[in-house]
Amino acid sequence: MAALAASTISKELDWIACAQQGDRQAFGELVELHRPGVLNVVYRMCGDPQLAEEAAQEAFIRAWQNIRRYSPRFAFRNWVYRIALNIAIDVLRRRTETIGVEAESLTADIEGPEASLERKEQVEQVRQAVLGLPPASRAVLILREYEGMAYQEIAEALDIPIGTVMSRLNYARSQIRQILRRYLEET
Repeated sequence: MAALAASTISKELDWIACAQQGDRQAFGELVELHRPGVLNVVYRMCGDPQLAEEAAQEAFIRAWQNIRRYSPRFAFRNWVYRIALNIAIDVLRRRTETIGVEAESLTADIEGPEASLERKEQVEQVRQAVLGLPPASRAVLILREYEGMAYQEIAEALDIPIGTVMSRLNYARSQIRQILRRYLEET
């Protein structure tokens, strides 16, 4: 998600202040603003669209219940991502079955059906590699690579030191390289 424009940040701060006073409509504006990002983060964390929808909904319920505790010293987006990731991690811990990943539809390639199929297989291998990471490393990787968050933002969102962010990201990238190297050797 691109950085929020100054006018949006100003509106967001107003909505937060109103929501902290019990204004549900203002909180609804915050949900509308951040829902796509939360859904994306949770989906990439768990690989299940239905679970992502449920976790995102639960994250916003918890955010509403705790909005008075929120301090604008940290970005609201980071705060709600942290709630959503914690919910996703809890759900993943409780799950015992293998997570199925729904194939993402890709637009038809100019290169033809063989190249399109190969690309879909590559996308699936990357997705499976990401889902195979430990939840803590997966969360850091998703926030950095898919959400484009800076190290400091990730540290704030997950309430961990920047050094831990960097080491988890390094570990995640290393694991993905190893997994994908094996895949490429098999094909």
